[in-house]
Amino acid sequence: MKAIVYTQAGGSEALTLSERPVPEPGPGEVRVSVRVSGVNPTDWKRRSAGDPQGEQVPNQDGAGVVDAVGEGVDPARIGERVWLWQAAWQRLDGTAQEHVALPEHLAVALPDHASFDLGASLGIPAMTAHRALTVGEGGPRRLAPGALAGRTVLVAGGAGAVGNAAIQLARWAGATVLTTVSSPEKAELAAAAGAHHIVDYRAEDAVAAIRALAPQGVDLVVEVAPTANAALDVAVLAPNGAVAYYADDSGPELALPVRELMVRNLNWTGVLIYTIPEQAKLDAVAAVSAAVAEGALRGGEDAGLPWHRYPLERSADAHDAVQGAVVGKVLIDVSSD
Repeated sequence: MKAIVYTQAGGSEALTLSERPVPEPGPGEVRVSVRVSGVNPTDWKRRSAGDPQGEQVPNQDGAGVVDAVGEGVDPARIGERVWLWQAAWQRLDGTAQEHVALPEHLAVALPDHASFDLGASLGIPAMTAHRALTVGEGGPRRLAPGALAGRTVLVAGGAGAVGNAAIQLARWAGATVLTTVSSPEKAELAAAAGAHHIVDYRAEDAVAAIRALAPQGVDLVVEVAPTANAALDVAVLAPNGAVAYYADDSGPELALPVRELMVRNLNWTGVLIYTIPEQAKLDAVAAVSAAVAEGALRGGEDAGLPWHRYPLERSADAHDAVQGAVVGKVLIDVSSD
């Protein structure tokens, strides 16, 4: 079978197309014929960070069809359409290959109405958004319709993959959703995702605009740029509000006014989906699956998340597109069987 591999850290040129044997699923595993592989920022960052302990296949997320099962797995799963998450975490086998064997809980049933493109767009972004939306004071452990009713959520960077999922999930859960964007084009994407209010921070005073929309403050901020937006977040949060941040591209150090945070009981929580508690991962998977089943979590340009497609042999270009912060979701077409 065809697979993309790398054996040492480096730029996208480290990715090479290789022929590998089709894997056999072990006990508790399923084998999936991968149709689409999704690329996330952590995929290229991991590739750049350190040498793998062997021949590494990249990419955590994907979608396909179960075509074999290992010992202890219900044979009825064969033929099941699935979405994949965390495939390459502490493993050498990611989704940039025609077949992948992995623990069966990492392959989640995908409804017939949901495309493989959508399935490959879920995983890390949607689960990160779920975690970010559930760390606030008194918040739900698992999202569901009405779980965030009466709450106001600010999604920073609503045109990104995590931001898009956060808008859709927060709205599904009943929150009032505000988002910030940097251009009219991104505002259109955030509107397609379902944001109630959109603030272009380059065209207006973002703090004033957000405060006008949420006079009592926002209860939760899903934050992509914690360093750049620290002052804004402090200014717009309601008492007992929280910031859930999931990226550090805006800078490695965060400065906050300690006493003000103490007096107003404000909270900052980091989110890295790979290292959150296992139960939080399972809660995210269950909620994301429910939202997809109900048609509340969608993908593609009509849902504010344009898809950018690459064939398997151009996986290096796909990684470069994500590293270059292309707006939308980067997908790799692995096979069409």
